[in-house]
Amino acid sequence: MPSREQFHSEMEELNQDIIRIANKTKKALSNSIDALFNQDIELAKQVVSDDKLIDKEEASINDKTILLIAKQQPVATDLRRLIITLRVATDIERMGDNAKNIAKSTIRLGKDYQEEIPKELRTMSNTALVMLETALSAFQQEDISFAQKLAEMDDKVDKLYKQVVTNMLGKTAINSEEVQYLMQIAFSARYIERFADHITNIGESILFLVKGEIVDLND
Repeated sequence: MPSREQFHSEMEELNQDIIRIANKTKKALSNSIDALFNQDIELAKQVVSDDKLIDKEEASINDKTILLIAKQQPVATDLRRLIITLRVATDIERMGDNAKNIAKSTIRLGKDYQEEIPKELRTMSNTALVMLETALSAFQQEDISFAQKLAEMDDKVDKLYKQVVTNMLGKTAINSEEVQYLMQIAFSARYIERFADHITNIGESILFLVKGEIVDLND
């Protein structure tokens, strides 16, 4: 196979690796939120365990990308595309870490807390999952019109995050269990907000790939 065709074949393999790890991260967030709302400690533990697989896949993507750079010595857009692959893989891995941290909050809360989980967390999570699907479409098609939609959705997540934190600060905790509840809910909201921020980072990477411009979608 000619060198150019080999490059495109290996690049497509990397793209599929990105989609696969992103889908695992999507499942991690969905499961971590389900575990939180259902007090499902076993599911939360599974999310924590599965995060190791996401870490391994990110390391594999990094190794493949660096090897491809060394073999092909790409320039211009090809080099930029590989650098973006590294950046996107890193953001996805950190999204997995945020999902894992939500699961850890669920484990810390245990099965006996009586307080209701704020419904805003579910809305935040659902919005983040739509953002991830949008970002993956942008990545696959290198379409900046998808990437530019992410900022508006991220604003929605940010507003809900502030609402949750404000509500938590307005509550009075009179014992250690209530303090733990307020802390873990606030942390979980923050983890979802950070999950969404990493998705906007992916959008920024796509904008840079296509237009060669640095754009801050988190601004």
